[in-house]
Amino acid sequence: MDAHEVNRLRAALGLFVEDVFASVPRKDQRARGECYLRGLMLDGRRKSIQPMAHRLPDGTMQALQQFVSQSPWQWTPVRRRIAERLAEVVQPEVWIIDDVSFRKCGRASVGVARQYCGALGKRANCQVAVSVHAATDTSSCPLEWELFLPEEWAHDIPRRRAAGVPDEVGHVTRPRLALGLLERLAGWLASVPVIVADCGYGRSVAFRLALEERGWSYVMAVEPKEVARPAGAVPYLPPYQGLGPPTLPRYREPARPLHQLTEAGTRFESVTWRQGSKAPMTSRFAVIEVRPSGKEATRTAQEHAGGRSRRDGVLPLRTLLIEQPETATEPTGYWMTNLPATTPVADLVRWAKMRWRIEHDYRELKHGLGLDHFEGRTWRGWHHHVTLVTAAQAFLTLRRYDPKARTKA
Repeated sequence: MDAHEVNRLRAALGLFVEDVFASVPRKDQRARGECYLRGLMLDGRRKSIQPMAHRLPDGTMQALQQFVSQSPWQWTPVRRRIAERLAEVVQPEVWIIDDVSFRKCGRASVGVARQYCGALGKRANCQVAVSVHAATDTSSCPLEWELFLPEEWAHDIPRRRAAGVPDEVGHVTRPRLALGLLERLAGWLASVPVIVADCGYGRSVAFRLALEERGWSYVMAVEPKEVARPAGAVPYLPPYQGLGPPTLPRYREPARPLHQLTEAGTRFESVTWRQGSKAPMTSRFAVIEVRPSGKEATRTAQEHAGGRSRRDGVLPLRTLLIEQPETATEPTGYWMTNLPATTPVADLVRWAKMRWRIEHDYRELKHGLGLDHFEGRTWRGWHHHVTLVTAAQAFLTLRRYDPKARTKA
């Protein structure tokens, strides 16, 4: 936005800041938050503190720096209020779990390490954050974030102290971080919609089972090499030979990779899930039932049965969504879900494919609002900046939903 557009929105922005930053105790801190949001929304190549302060008529570099990097205001209550407002207006059909990376130089910025960088498609020096986004067919917005702390940071005391990493924060896997974010959001909001993720999370059977234990529905991409058995597979009990421990139920046939479970008679149907930029997005899909059968699935089934000796050997049924375009000779995508196989295939496809919406989020968050422009190095500074960028994007999203705002525009 140019300066005229931002100034035209100052009254609405002031009311928004008064609401979502109500937990910030000091009036001057809330004023700096409003100033920072204006800086993020103003046109400009860089959205780091120095260039924003230079563009803002009331921007003071030292004041903004202190507010973001040093001020002790808590970001969690602010994010909670943002999530409450967005959920009420957007009414999301799904929550999308994703990773986002921030390229960095050096090794002092909190959480930086040589790891896979999605922005580059290869390993590089970067930070990685886990995020949860609310999405519908027409809108999406981030609700909550957590910075991934690589294992090399877990016991590097000098780096942790320099970056201000809290003592209780250690190395946690990304699926576990995502589960923590989901639990937090579930405590804030009235309901949990369908949870969607790519195979980076879907490949973790433990993560899928954790969602099921909490009563949440999911549609998650999985890898073709994941093993399962057909729905009709039935375990049998081998006769006891009189030596050693009692025999346990087992399946006669070994588990097979998903790409081997699609039989010649599998019925595919054409589904259009959205209008693309050039043509409707259409492909062929099939829905079958399978029994996930990896070591993780078997071990969890034993635990739920109360122990290895008490298990009947039956693995639970799950629904598998398979994509195979008309021109393809074999499937090109798989999604596992705990929703029943009677769920309309059009709904399963739409939810599975809704991950494309967050690309719009990242385009606005990174290129328009400076999500990855923060030059600070501390844990507190990173979380403050991400919270402020989320607030700016939430304000713009709520404006798009406001019919009065659209009329004025």
